[in-house]
Amino acid sequence: MKAIQIIGEGKTQVIEIPKPELKPGHVLLKIGYVGFCGSDLNTFRALNPLVQLPIIPGHEIGAVIEAVADDVPSGLQPGMHATVNPYTSCGHCPACRNNRPNACEFNQTLGVQRDGAMAEYLLVPWEKVIADEAVSVRDFALVEPMSVGFHAVSRAEVTDLDTVMVMGCGMIGVGAIVRAALRGAKVIAVDVDDQKLDLARRLGAQYTINSAKEDLHERIMEITADNGVDVVIEAVGRPETYLAAVAEVAFTGRIVYIGYAKEKIPFDTPYFVKKELNILGSRNALPADFKAVIAYLKRGICPVDELITAVYTPEEAQTALQKWAAHPGEVFRILIRF
Repeated sequence: MKAIQIIGEGKTQVIEIPKPELKPGHVLLKIGYVGFCGSDLNTFRALNPLVQLPIIPGHEIGAVIEAVADDVPSGLQPGMHATVNPYTSCGHCPACRNNRPNACEFNQTLGVQRDGAMAEYLLVPWEKVIADEAVSVRDFALVEPMSVGFHAVSRAEVTDLDTVMVMGCGMIGVGAIVRAALRGAKVIAVDVDDQKLDLARRLGAQYTINSAKEDLHERIMEITADNGVDVVIEAVGRPETYLAAVAEVAFTGRIVYIGYAKEKIPFDTPYFVKKELNILGSRNALPADFKAVIAYLKRGICPVDELITAVYTPEEAQTALQKWAAHPGEVFRILIRF
């Protein structure tokens, strides 16, 4: 079968690998669409320290169930549309013992620490398959990245009493905006791209701030009557956004960091104590977050077509990644269609 492989800095190739054979406890998926995410772009740019090349990327999956083993529960049947929870969990580390397998110390995400889903077929344990006929195969490829944003909102315990600032309106930030708005919070979206901010407003943000054109602090003070925001969800991973989160959050507020900052960041730590902040990390997502995203997509109110920048064939993967690397601000989500 056909698969995409990243083999070096700026280099991909289409290869032939054996089609996986069905085995007990597993489901064989025929892949329809797989999204390229930021970790895949970093792998292509040789900036992902978690990856050893060559690797088959991809963990944002839209598929059709091709076959199921005899011991798989009857709720999964051939022909059903599905996605995959792409993380592993050991069951023994502190995170797993605390019922937070999304943060497993030994997690291996598809396409990062192990070969991913950018192939014509994928074999996975049945427990990792999430199926629903009401979601299209293409739209299922959007579920995993949105679920990461949904999870961050859960980490912050957002309610309808909160004002929430989401920094970064990429796919993960969009998930956070949607989930916070669904919970009734007042949402402020921050980005440097007006087109993304326009979409953020249509997805539930009541306020938008272009931090490249406006003074972030002045706008936040204006919106919050000089109080600061109750919750900051950082989905960028830049030193300036890490620091802005601490500066703009209210006293006794909550900060959730999703983005990975690649540089060391010098914090003014007295703010941590003076404001008595809750500073949290958020990693991956839980099954409940996947289900919440699916429920949202089934409502038919999400402008999914606007979340997809382009769709390419496997043979065009090199071109897709080159364009994204050259113009990262112009890309929202790229899908590969098998």
